[in-house]
Amino acid sequence: MPAFTRSELADLNVFVAVARRRSFRQAAIELGLTTSALSHSIKNLETRLGVKLLNRTSRSVVPTAAGSALADKLERGFQAIGDALGELDVYRGVPAGRLRINVPRDASRLLVGPVLPDFFATYPDVQLEITVEDRLVDIVADGYDAGIRYGGTVPQDMVAVALTRPLRWVVVGSPDYLSRHGRPSQPTDLLRHACVRMRIGDNSLYKWELGGGNEACEIDVPGPMSVNETETSVQAAIDGVGLAYCLERRVSEELKAGKLEVVLAEWAAVGVPFFVYYPSRRQMPPGLRQLIDSIRAANLP
Repeated sequence: MPAFTRSELADLNVFVAVARRRSFRQAAIELGLTTSALSHSIKNLETRLGVKLLNRTSRSVVPTAAGSALADKLERGFQAIGDALGELDVYRGVPAGRLRINVPRDASRLLVGPVLPDFFATYPDVQLEITVEDRLVDIVADGYDAGIRYGGTVPQDMVAVALTRPLRWVVVGSPDYLSRHGRPSQPTDLLRHACVRMRIGDNSLYKWELGGGNEACEIDVPGPMSVNETETSVQAAIDGVGLAYCLERRVSEELKAGKLEVVLAEWAAVGVPFFVYYPSRRQMPPGLRQLIDSIRAANLP
């Protein structure tokens, strides 16, 4: 087996990142290097190998045929290295270091927050940085180690691990609102109600998904207001502004307290679980495996 110098391995890692991201700028962010340093590494690698690996223009970076073949094999090799290093966690003792994650508000409230006391009691040397936002982000380009999203929105080139069972979505309203406006009995009745509309991560207005199987439908509900996060939507429903659409788990306490009631219960929709996701070409950062295990233990009994 040939031996590789440190610089050769570094250049190969740079090439894999650039080939995967199709961008020197994004690869530079991922690796924490400058674009000029990456360009220098690629030039050295191509000179050493005697093969052109990337076709570069002012607007794009595309691997050549030789580059694509090499990148594919290197990806599998670096993945194997990452897996082997990750398996050393069982011998390392407690994790230590910084872990940066990006999560939507519902996931922060329902999944991450509840496990933090026990997590930090068990792993006091992990420094956890949590950014809570509902917009879709590129976790690699923005410098995060991992993120949490609904399964259907996880990028395909990521490792994804389910954190929950499939999620149940319901329409809710306050007793006061329902006494004044009546209770809808079928999805089309929502078109005659005031609804709190939800603007999702790509800034589009979300159509409420109801039912399942052959009876599944989407309703572009009307309403006096739209919001981009659940907290305001739920509070507006409690205050009688209109009906809201949300995770049933998110309003479990409000339902128990009688502040909200589920309507169209037979039309509740079951959606994809929450997933944690992270780049597949990196060694798992300190504490991530333990945080995933903590969340799964609390949500997947």
